[in-house]
Amino acid sequence: MKQISLYVLFAVVIQTFCCADVTKLPPEDRQVLQNASRFHEVRSTKDLPPAIVALCTGGDGRLAEPGQNWNATDAITDPTLPSKRLIWAAACSNYYVVHYERGGISNTFHVLIAKLAKGDAKPKVIWRAVGGPLKDYAAFLDALRNGKLDDRLTYGH
Repeated sequence: MKQISLYVLFAVVIQTFCCADVTKLPPEDRQVLQNASRFHEVRSTKDLPPAIVALCTGGDGRLAEPGQNWNATDAITDPTLPSKRLIWAAACSNYYVVHYERGGISNTFHVLIAKLAKGDAKPKVIWRAVGGPLKDYAAFLDALRNGKLDDRLTYGH
C-alpha cells in the first residue's frame, strides 16, 4: 500500500512539472484582441496574407476554404485535398486570428494569433492554442475569457 501511494504521489508531482511551463498570451496582445470592434471577419483564405496561411499549414499553403472538401481523417481519400480547413479568421491592422481545423486520427480545432506589420514578409506568431470549434470571433473571446483554450502543449499545427 505504501508503494502505491508513493507511485501516485510521484505521478502527480511529474504532471505538475510537465504542465508548469505554460505558454501564456501576452497581456498587451490580449488587450488588443478583447477590443472586438477593431477586428473584421475574414471568411476566405484568399483574404489572408499567404504568410499567415503558411503558419497554419506548416508551409505548404494548403488550407481548404470553409465548407469545402478536405481530408478530415488520417485515411487520405484524395491526396490533392489539404488536411486542414479554415473555419474563420479575423483581422485588424497587423493582427490576425485564424481558427482552423486539422484532420487526422481525431479532428482538432486550432487558434493561431500572429502579427504581420505592413511591408513585412515574415509574420510573428503571438500565440497558439487548441479548442473549439468556435462559431465566430465572439465565441473565441468567450473561450479565451473562460479558459476553454489549451495552450500548454505544442500541438501539430
